[in-house]
Amino acid sequence: MFTSTAYAMGTQGAAGGQQGGFAAFVPLILMFVIFYFLLIRPQQKKAKAHQEMINAVKKGDKVVTSGGIHGTIVKVDDATVTLEIAEKVNIKVIRANISVKL
Repeated sequence: MFTSTAYAMGTQGAAGGQQGGFAAFVPLILMFVIFYFLLIRPQQKKAKAHQEMINAVKKGDKVVTSGGIHGTIVKVDDATVTLEIAEKVNIKVIRANISVKL
């Protein structure tokens, strides 16, 4: 008599457990959405804006490199940029090292 009652209660609890399993994923999905909008998406937008800025540099632009060197662009190549950091002092830097266009 008690065995059949316990078995019936066990199957009923299992159906409720499946709903609880899906409900456990809802907070994880919600956390991923929050992380996407607060962390991932802004970083992607910033990286895209930086890439557009690097592609748009031209001769005569004043820039700052990631190392903190201020200079004026004298020559632009595919991968490098020549900066004039003082009168008649030119250095070559990789284009990706330009951090700010002034």
